[in-house]
Amino acid sequence: MSRRQKTKSWLQQHKVDPYVVEATKVGYRSRAAYKLLQVNAKQPLFEWGGVVVDLGASPGGWSQVAKEEVGSKGLVVAVDPLPMVPIEGVEFIQGDFDDAGVAVAVREALGGRQPEVVLSDMAPNISGIRVVDQARAMHLAELVLVFVKEVAADGATCLVKVFQGQGVDSFRRDMERCFAKVSARKPKASKDKSREYYLLGQGFNV
Repeated sequence: MSRRQKTKSWLQQHKVDPYVVEATKVGYRSRAAYKLLQVNAKQPLFEWGGVVVDLGASPGGWSQVAKEEVGSKGLVVAVDPLPMVPIEGVEFIQGDFDDAGVAVAVREALGGRQPEVVLSDMAPNISGIRVVDQARAMHLAELVLVFVKEVAADGATCLVKVFQGQGVDSFRRDMERCFAKVSARKPKASKDKSREYYLLGQGFNV
């Protein structure tokens, strides 16, 4: 199958994806919103009036869900290298989270408040070389954990995307040293063929 045929096939499948259809119907910016909604339905993550940092936010599906959950008195700070159309009540910072300047901007946006929830749906740009892509993905996950250690509130929750492969077990052990409980989540909206899943850390205690 040629690249053009593959692209056409993906577009056709995308159009009939029930999560894409539902997201379009209700106004979520991406089908990814349902991944977060499904995790949250099983284990509520948010508090009304709480503070959330959403890493890898664009186009904004997770930020929409987070803002709905924390309400008008809550704060959502979203970060992504790609632009994002503004969402009312969400503070967006465009830039690479690996950039020290972006990390400073996030802290400034928090205004001294500590996030009770840190979300990361970040994924690396895919090179097609699995070992390279896996290493990049784990680097992003590690950045999230460093950030949590530096700024998160005591008892905070962290939901971070990982991919099956080298380094995940070690990373989970690192999380277990920081959280009272760590569990794996594979929401139904995450495609079966995808290697992605999420690690949920609850009760940050460092």
